[in-house]
Amino acid sequence: MSKDIVKKVDEYYSKKIRDHGTTSQGVDWNGEASHFLRFKQLCKVFTDLKNKSVLDFGCGYGSLIDYLHTNNLRDYTYYGYDISAEMLKAAKQTFSEDYIHFIENLKEVDQVDYTIANGIFNVKLDQNEQEWEAYVKETLKTIDSKTKCGFSFNILTSFSDEDYKKGHLYYANPMLFFEYCKTNFSKNVALLHDYELYEFTIIVRKE
Repeated sequence: MSKDIVKKVDEYYSKKIRDHGTTSQGVDWNGEASHFLRFKQLCKVFTDLKNKSVLDFGCGYGSLIDYLHTNNLRDYTYYGYDISAEMLKAAKQTFSEDYIHFIENLKEVDQVDYTIANGIFNVKLDQNEQEWEAYVKETLKTIDSKTKCGFSFNILTSFSDEDYKKGHLYYANPMLFFEYCKTNFSKNVALLHDYELYEFTIIVRKE
């Protein structure tokens, strides 16, 4: 992915957090209900986090932490990574516990038990679909290399109603990424497409 595109995505999300603050709209979701429903699907990759580590890849202002606390998942080590300095600044102002670490560079963390990637593949802006697909696959390889036990991610689905699709967003074929993950990362892969959002979640279990 070119530095120019990364810069554009950074600017897009940085504007969201400046305009809306530490809210669901601040990370480009419609509201908290759908925001946390996404976390519910993504967190099916694990049953417990006690004495485990989790990488929040594209962490925004750290809202995954709120979801984990709401569901009594504690005693873990958290790493939040984001390309937006504005997001990381807001995250650091919101969470200061000693087990929570926000990082600007993935080299700051070696490997974690689990990785969650919520919504990071949706906003392609003016990038064509072929190049964006290649970027998604490249990023998944990075996530896989950082993760020991399992990871999960979501993408808008190509089965969305045509009238509601937007040109700056990426709508993926669920089976394409299911096959990609089965072929490259693990034989234990789940595709979740049974919740009330125009997207799908893929869970990759490596143990």
